Amino acid sequence: MTPALFWLAATLVLAIVYIFAPAFVRTQRLGMKWNAGPRDVTADPGAVAGRLARAQSNLFETLPLVIGAVLIAHVANADAGLSALGVQIVFWSRVAYLPLYGYGIPYLRSLAWVAGLVGLGIVLFAVFTAAPA
Repeated sequence: MTPALFWLAATLVLAIVYIFAPAFVRTQRLGMKWNAGPRDVTADPGAVAGRLARAQSNLFETLPLVIGAVLIAHVANADAGLSALGVQIVFWSRVAYLPLYGYGIPYLRSLAWVAGLVGLGIVLFAVFTAAPA
């Protein structure tokens, strides 16, 4: 497994954390009975659960782009070091993004998001500077 694919796999594991984070907070607030029930009646999950759900949604908007870029870089034999660096930046920025968003910390949250975008840009740069086959 290449380093870029390793970091992509780590990012997918992190995506699972993003799924469970709002669910955990929502269950803490609304109770196991509500969580196990049919959820026919919507209940306010609270600000933190809402922020974590939005963080999840944000990750899921960009994750397909990251997956595609890393896989293209892999298939195209693009600069392995550069693509690995890019996806590693994506991973660590998203590690930081979840608690920053969950705690409602402005500016730093945006900075973490931008860092992830820069990481994606690095992977794409590796793809577009690879020698054509």
